[in-house]
Amino acid sequence: QVLGVHRDGGMSEFMTVPFKKLHRTFQLPLEAVALVEMFSVGAHAVNRAGIDGDDTVLVIGAGPIGLGTMQFARLRGANVIAMDINPARLAFCRDRMGIDYTVDARERSEEQLQSILSGELPTIVFDATGNARSMMNAFRYVAYGGRLIYVGISKEDISFSDPHFHSREMSLFASRNATDADFAWVIGALTRGVVKLDGWITHRATPEELILNFGTWLKPESSVLKAMLSF
Repeated sequence: QVLGVHRDGGMSEFMTVPFKKLHRTFQLPLEAVALVEMFSVGAHAVNRAGIDGDDTVLVIGAGPIGLGTMQFARLRGANVIAMDINPARLAFCRDRMGIDYTVDARERSEEQLQSILSGELPTIVFDATGNARSMMNAFRYVAYGGRLIYVGISKEDISFSDPHFHSREMSLFASRNATDADFAWVIGALTRGVVKLDGWITHRATPEELILNFGTWLKPESSVLKAMLSF
């Protein structure tokens, strides 16, 4: 069971958990430790996809989970393309993360992809939006024999063209939460410094300030990437 999913308690002042479920680290600052679970979701999706260095990966959705997926797909040696509708998020991918190619999903996205890939399509596509329309459109971006991994979760029904799905012999995967091995991979990557956190934490607040600031953080114009509660 997962705290915050199957059980309440993730925002409790204190909680009791089995010792064997803890991952210890003495080298990371607390703010890095606070990001481990988020990164682990993306790392788990990458492990589900079975990426190798020959793959071209498209990640749809440049929110925190999508950005984490990009980070760990690159660690697996893949060429990564970011897609989003938010120019500021795409700029973060290029300027802070070093993603070579970005696609604005508002403008003929399939044509942009084929232009980048000389008429081809990505071998692996992750949808990290949780948006049903985006998740259904993602089938259009997968190469023949490719894999589509749903990282974001929608409460709506998802439908797709079976002839299109079959003709391309796609594989469809669901990815949810993370495992002990994913947590260990993330902690190791952060400890070695192969994943950089520069620019990830865009907003900070004390518990008292959070009461006033939280509502504004939910607005797109606030440009929140990750907000940190500090004591």
